[in-house]
Amino acid sequence: MESTERSAPGESVSAARVTLPSQADVVVVGGGIMGASALYYLTKLGCESALLLERGTLACGSTSKAAGGIRAQFSDELNVRIALECIRRFERFEEEPGGEIDYKQWGYLFLLDGEADAVAFQRSLDVQQSLGVPSRWLEPPEAAEIVPGIIVDDLVGATFCPIDGYATPEAAVQGYARAAADAGALIVQGAVVERVLAEGGRVNGIQTADGVVGTERVILCAGVWSRDLAASAGVEIPVEPEKRYIWFTGPDPLVHELPLTIDFGSGFYLHREGDGVLFGGREQTLEDIAPVAAARLPAMAELSVRGGWWGLYENSPDHNAVVGQVADPLGLLYATGFSGHGFQQGPVIGEHLAELALGLAPTFDLKPFGIERFASGVPRAELNVV
Repeated sequence: MESTERSAPGESVSAARVTLPSQADVVVVGGGIMGASALYYLTKLGCESALLLERGTLACGSTSKAAGGIRAQFSDELNVRIALECIRRFERFEEEPGGEIDYKQWGYLFLLDGEADAVAFQRSLDVQQSLGVPSRWLEPPEAAEIVPGIIVDDLVGATFCPIDGYATPEAAVQGYARAAADAGALIVQGAVVERVLAEGGRVNGIQTADGVVGTERVILCAGVWSRDLAASAGVEIPVEPEKRYIWFTGPDPLVHELPLTIDFGSGFYLHREGDGVLFGGREQTLEDIAPVAAARLPAMAELSVRGGWWGLYENSPDHNAVVGQVADPLGLLYATGFSGHGFQQGPVIGEHLAELALGLAPTFDLKPFGIERFASGVPRAELNVV
C-alpha cells in the first residue's frame, strides 16, 4: 500500500464566546449520535425546552471517526434486540427523522480462524436466530464467494447476516439535529461544558466556559469525556479511551456490494467507501496494518491510500454500553462505554435517554447496562467486539 495523503483529525473548539440560555428543561452534553438522537426524541416526546451543547461542531468527535457499521450479530441478547430495532429505524431514516445517510445493507461477514472463536460465534448465532435474525454459518469457501480474493485456507468458518450493513454517521447526526431544531430544540456549538452542578442531591445546572445554564436534568453523551463530567458531580463511570485508526483507498477492483468484512482474529476490517475501500484495525500506523490487510486480502497491497484519521473508542470493562441514570445527584443521565458499537445503537439509546429524562416508561429495559453492575460484581460482557 502506498499512502498519497494522510489527514489528521481534530476537534475544532471555538474561541469566541457563545450565547447561552439561562435555563433549560433538559441539557444534552455532546453533539454526536447519542446526543443528537436524545435531543430529537426529547422534542418528539413533548419537551419544550431542550438544549444541546457541543464543545466543537456537531459530529466532530468519535461519531465522525466511526466506520459506520450497523449489525445484529452480537452475543448479548439485549444488544441483538436493540440492533433489530435500530436497523428498522435506520431503514426508514429518510422518513423519520429525515435525511440521506447512504445506508447500505450489504451485510457483515465475520471471518474466524480459531476454534474458540468459532464455538463462541456459533453460540451467538443461536441467540440471534432465536430472535429472528437471518444470520448464518458459512464454511470458508462460502465466505470467499461473498468477498472474492480473500484468503480462507486458515479459516475455521465465518458468519454472515444480510440485514447488517453500514451508513454515514455524521449524516445521521445532522438528520436528528435538523429535525430536533425544527421542532424547537436549541443547539449551541462551541460551548465547552466544564462541570455538572448539583446541590442537595439534585442536579441544578451545568457550568460552561461561557456561563451557567440552570437545569434539573443533564444527559451526558460526550463519549469518553462523559467520565470527567460525571466525576465533577461525584459519579464514577468506568470508561477508558483507546485510539483507533481508519484509512481509505483510491478506486479498487473489489466487488461493489462489499459487506463490512471483519477478520476477527486480527481485528482488520474493511468496507466500501465511495469508489474505494475504508479499512482499519487495531494497528495505529499504515506500515503496521498493511501486512495484516494483505495477508487476508492480497489485493489490498496494490491499492493507494488517500488518507486516514483516528478516533476514540470509549471502552467499558465488559465492552458493553454504560447507560442509565443515577440516584445522586438526581437528574443526571449518561450514555457512554459503547466500546466501538455506539453509532449503530444511537436510535434506541437516544430514545431511552429522553424517556428517562422526562419520567416516561422506557420502551426498552436497559437497566442491565447501568453502572451499578460494576459495583455489584455482575458485569454483562459483549463478546463480539473488534
